[in-house]
Amino acid sequence: MNRAIALLVLAGVALVTLLSSLFTVHQTQQVLITQFGEPVRVIREPGLHAKLPFIQSVITFDRRLLDLASPGDEVILGDQRRLIVDSFTRFRITDPLEFFQTVRGTEVNFSTTLRSIVSSALRRVLGTEPLFAVLSQDRGRIMNQIRHHVNEEARRFGVEVEDVRIRRADLPEENTQAILARMQTERQRVASEQRAEGQGEALRIRANADRERTVLLAEARAQADILRGQGEQEAIRIFAEAFQRDPAFFQFWRTMQAYREALGEGGTRLVLTPDSEFFRFFRESPAGPLTAPVVAAQPPAGAAAAAQPGAAARPAAAALPAPAAGGAAPPAGAMGVAGAQGPTADAPAAALPAPAAQ
Repeated sequence: MNRAIALLVLAGVALVTLLSSLFTVHQTQQVLITQFGEPVRVIREPGLHAKLPFIQSVITFDRRLLDLASPGDEVILGDQRRLIVDSFTRFRITDPLEFFQTVRGTEVNFSTTLRSIVSSALRRVLGTEPLFAVLSQDRGRIMNQIRHHVNEEARRFGVEVEDVRIRRADLPEENTQAILARMQTERQRVASEQRAEGQGEALRIRANADRERTVLLAEARAQADILRGQGEQEAIRIFAEAFQRDPAFFQFWRTMQAYREALGEGGTRLVLTPDSEFFRFFRESPAGPLTAPVVAAQPPAGAAAAAQPGAAARPAAAALPAPAAGGAAPPAGAMGVAGAQGPTADAPAAALPAPAAQ
């Protein structure tokens, strides 16, 4: 009975010793073995490993990328403007032994140290840069400088910093309104300059268009005048040729046109002498004198009274009404006394005979 109990105790002790000497390393971990608080060896290969039971301890470190978010820090930029900067850092532990010796703790204990390193690098680099550079495409260059400074400080802890990024950059509340007002003024100035340049360009385009329009109109008028002159020259030539072919008919035709223009309205009165050249074709045809007798018409009574005072000694002029449609001659008694061009005479005026039928 006692022997069985002793065997059970020995088996339990052996099992506990075996479990204490064996441990597993995950592929996302790296292990530091310490003996009485002093580091012995580092294990990075995943799998089952052994150690001395009870006297050696296993300290596990994460070998993956770790994130560290820093709270907003107020930074004074190179142009003496204040900026609240939030950043985050990504790092990994590359040397567990050095990390253990310098930090004497875990990743959580190292977070405070790394935040102070990042904050110091942010202040040192951003203190030489203006606000425009921080908010422009130069931010990548600035972040590379910050990462370089943080990496130099973190290497002595066995840590490699992979990236440092600015998550947010805001102005302090007391400076926001003033900065916005200055930015608005600057944008308005740029807009005014652009608008003025646009108006100047518009005026230049309009001036060029007006100049081209004036040139085109002048050229068109010149071409029209040339064509009109050529047309008039051709018309004169045609008239001259027609006149040379039959001068008598041409003179008759032009006289008929003058009759149509002067007597076409029907209410026109002309004060002319009976033997006026204007009525030559009322007295004779283009082929020769008319054979109809000329009958003298006596003026009506009181016609002399219609004449102007002091004009009794002047010869009378025949007032000819416009001929009726169809070329009919005016009646013999239609001769009146009119004063369109001058006073009429007391002497009777001869009525023109009707033209012979052609």
